[in-house]
Amino acid sequence: MTLGLQALLAFMPIALSGVLLVGLGWSAKRAMPLVYVVTALIALTAWGVSFNRIAAATLEGIIITVQVLWIIFGALLLLNTLKHSGGIASIRSGFARISPDRRIQVILIAWLFGCFIEGASGFGTPAAVAGPLMVAVGFPALSAVMFGMIIQSTPVSFGAVGTPLLVGVQGGLQRESMTQALVAQGQTWPDFFNLVVERVALGHAIAGTLIPVCLVFFMTRFFGRNRSWAEALPAVPFALFSAFAFTIPYGLAGRFLGPEFPSLLGGLLGLAVVTLAARAGFLVPRKSWDFADPKEWPSE
Repeated sequence: MTLGLQALLAFMPIALSGVLLVGLGWSAKRAMPLVYVVTALIALTAWGVSFNRIAAATLEGIIITVQVLWIIFGALLLLNTLKHSGGIASIRSGFARISPDRRIQVILIAWLFGCFIEGASGFGTPAAVAGPLMVAVGFPALSAVMFGMIIQSTPVSFGAVGTPLLVGVQGGLQRESMTQALVAQGQTWPDFFNLVVERVALGHAIAGTLIPVCLVFFMTRFFGRNRSWAEALPAVPFALFSAFAFTIPYGLAGRFLGPEFPSLLGGLLGLAVVTLAARAGFLVPRKSWDFADPKEWPSE
């Protein structure tokens, strides 16, 4: 079997899931069983994997799925508890009182609060919590969705208390063969895993430093009355300060504490520091910025 054919067979289940979910609009409960069957058939016929091994991998997948669903249950429980206890309303009014400047609000709600929620619950919870919060305080719905998605680029690898790395790396790699290879090089599995966590945290922290800056630029350019990049410039110092308030504890937690804490502690500490700074007017632009009147918003 040629290398190209091997690559094509390996990519086929991913491509099939994309075609079914995105192209044909199938639901996951219809698409994924078919993807599973195709994957198992490829493993049996093309890769020569034994039936027992496929059965064992299927059982392991079910166990991991139950673990992930349990975490999602906790995230939904948190969201609905906040919603029905009045917590969402309190959080909304609190953010609105800190600053009327939308450039400050998007950093506080989308970037810092959203990153904290991602670290605590994961699985799209920032979009489910931070997005409606932004709409409630007066953001256009499209902007709220857009900003809620953008910020997840940084905390997502450590979302849901480190689930992507704990499940994806520890459960996704073949520990036995990996451990043997590492021992041959004088390393251990914990050393390798900690190195992965450290490198992921460092890469995300470097790239994430620009995310708050992107937020304010995108907001003033695509959702402002004047469609201006320049109107974001006065908020850039505050955006960079807010970025470092998250990424510094985020990177340190990844280096010294493990995968459970970077997004959680980065969001929590960053939110506390930046909220105090905003209340004190530190680096806050002198002239407040707001969207146009909702009556002037384009229908789309």
